[in-house]
Amino acid sequence: MESISVPEWKRAVIKVGSALIAPEGRGCSTKHLLPIARFIIESRNRGREVILVSSGAVAAGRSLKPGRGGAPRSIPEKQALAALGQPLLMAYWSRFFDFPCAQLLLTYDDLLNRHRFVNARNTLHELLRLGSMPVVNENDTVAVEELKVGDNDNLAAHVAVLAGADLLVICSDVDGLFDADPRANPDARHIPVVETIDADIYALAGGKGGPLATGGMRTKLEAADKATARGIDTILINGTKGENFEHLLKGVLHGTIFHRRDTPLTAKKHWMLHTLPSTGRIVVDEGAARALRSEGASLLPSGIVDVEGRFAAGDAVEIVRRRAAEAHPIAKGITQYGDQELLRIRGRHSRDIEEALGYVYTDVVIHRDDLVLIETP
Repeated sequence: MESISVPEWKRAVIKVGSALIAPEGRGCSTKHLLPIARFIIESRNRGREVILVSSGAVAAGRSLKPGRGGAPRSIPEKQALAALGQPLLMAYWSRFFDFPCAQLLLTYDDLLNRHRFVNARNTLHELLRLGSMPVVNENDTVAVEELKVGDNDNLAAHVAVLAGADLLVICSDVDGLFDADPRANPDARHIPVVETIDADIYALAGGKGGPLATGGMRTKLEAADKATARGIDTILINGTKGENFEHLLKGVLHGTIFHRRDTPLTAKKHWMLHTLPSTGRIVVDEGAARALRSEGASLLPSGIVDVEGRFAAGDAVEIVRRRAAEAHPIAKGITQYGDQELLRIRGRHSRDIEEALGYVYTDVVIHRDDLVLIETP
């Protein structure tokens, strides 16, 4: 396998999944964790900062209920197992280190709400200043489906953005990204470097039931997409091979690196694109689409063709154009008008807004400062 140089870094987020922490599905094991712990210790000895995003709370909790076997049968049971297992997981990680480990449990709402986002960021930075290692996990004991990040790959990307990290390390049980499933196809070609995560790269992961879907490659690509968009190099490494971490200490990667973008998104636009959920869609004509993409323009009511969904002023919406009956997303932004207002002013000149509504908030529907383009192939 081709080796790749890893860019210099000062602060890294390392994501370790349940397959490495609890290979048998119940209880924690040192089988794969000792090399990771040694890497963290040596990195800190070299003056670097490490944040750990760790799965395994449910598996740890299940070890207290021997004989049950299988997955939890209900959401409350899974939440209870997470509550039982979280202190066990923290105690397990702490035994590897002679410096303090600090627990930080997050929900999607902590990332969505800007005030809570800033509070979480300040806490994270203070923990690092105090010399501790933050161990982050989703707060599965209280999070409901609609307020869950859902997987720790994407959570790790959010944490990397939150922390202002230089590097995101995603530990997996495969040797990186391939053009086919290497476990099923011996001729699968390893892809050592990815400069841009586009539709072709996502296609390698497949959909549900796709060639690499069972390995969770889709969520790893989503995480890399989020991190690289904010200027964070991301690497995918096989965490079951301890020697990979010895190589990594020497600045050499046996895996796949996703290079950060040369012009990363601002913090606000990254938050809008990757965290703030869309509540509806605005369909625009070709002229408006061209102005948004090529001229950095704001969205005006004259370019709006249709409105889909229910939303209010201040909500995030997706901006799409239609071609051959298919909707193609081109941008996302925060609207100044609700769906019912837009249905009344669509296609009109900005000067006619007051005539149509009886009032006017602003001449633009979405200001360019509240709009972020969506990369499309």
